[in-house]
Amino acid sequence: MRLRIRDLREDHDLNQTKVAEILHTSQKQYSRYETEERTLPLQHLVTLAQFYKTSTDYLLGLTDDPHPYPPPRRGR
Repeated sequence: MRLRIRDLREDHDLNQTKVAEILHTSQKQYSRYETEERTLPLQHLVTLAQFYKTSTDYLLGLTDDPHPYPPPRRGR
């Protein structure tokens, strides 16, 4: 599985330092997520999906559809 976080970062003209700030981590640690030397924590995955307005499945490479899922329905 290949994460799409580098592609999205570059598509948004961001550097690793800026994305690391969003995740409240260091640039070095974020770089390890991009190179998959370290596993991206679940909370960071969700934060990035929200930031890029996409789904976690897209970030994980499980779908090629970059559109986020609709929010869950609540009650009637």
